[in-house]
Amino acid sequence: MLNKSYVVSIFLMSAFFFLIAAQEKESVNSYVGVATCGTCHKTEKQGKQLDIWKNSKHSQAYKTVQTEKANEVAKKLGHTTAAAETDACLKCHASGYEKDTPISGTKFDMKDGVQCETCHGPGSNYKNLKIMKDKQESIKNGLIIHEKIEEFCKTCHNPESPTFVEMNFTESWEKIKHSVPKGN
Repeated sequence: MLNKSYVVSIFLMSAFFFLIAAQEKESVNSYVGVATCGTCHKTEKQGKQLDIWKNSKHSQAYKTVQTEKANEVAKKLGHTTAAAETDACLKCHASGYEKDTPISGTKFDMKDGVQCETCHGPGSNYKNLKIMKDKQESIKNGLIIHEKIEEFCKTCHNPESPTFVEMNFTESWEKIKHSVPKGN
């Protein structure tokens, strides 16, 4: 028969390891999706980021890899899968295609293309309003704010892309830039 203190010790150790695992899981930032971000970032006061995104080519980026033309480009480059299933295409046309970054909740959809978290990083740990009201706390929790935005944009918009078209950064940035709410 098992000793009562032995059973209690096993229970406490299990609970301890469960709590450690839960904390580690929470520390990994996961994608929440444009619908989650857009819950707050849609008003005039918040900079209307959702409308800016919806009216941009970024919101349509995934659709471009679903075309026959995209499949032909992928095939010419030696890929054996459709463009919409090829990491080399998805890295610039969709958020959340990476197998090692978890998805949080049900609002995330990779088909939303290049969305908020493509630029600002997976948002599960900074989406909370209390955190978002403090820029430094947001950054500490995973929010990415690019100091050299043109360099970041060129990680996709560059001659390595098989369909590259020269881009006037200043002109293009004017179409997608969004204000940062006061207090951030």
